[in-house]
Amino acid sequence: MPIAKLGSVVLDCPDPRALAAFYAAVLGGEPVEEDGWIDLAVPGGAGLAFQVAPGFVPPAWPAPDRSQQFHLDLTVDDIDKAEAQVLALGATVLEVGDPGRTWRVYADPAGHPFCLCAC
Repeated sequence: MPIAKLGSVVLDCPDPRALAAFYAAVLGGEPVEEDGWIDLAVPGGAGLAFQVAPGFVPPAWPAPDRSQQFHLDLTVDDIDKAEAQVLALGATVLEVGDPGRTWRVYADPAGHPFCLCAC
């Protein structure tokens, strides 16, 4: 028996509203704000939450002296199409890798790494 179930993954960031809007556009759902905290119920998955972090310094990719701490793997049907869409929303490319590789690494607008993974 598990002790708990995952309620949400919380991301520190300088602008919770903007980052919640980015992930809502990528994953679906509607951000809900309460007392500076923003929850995003992601359809079919665990939720995300966003909180302001004064002095936030984004992780570096790859950099052993500034660990990424965590990253999200987002499964997509068409990696090229998904890449164009997340870049239009403000993501940046961190690593594309060799041709034919089934995942690519990006940073969200606050600098958190995430991967698009072809299913």
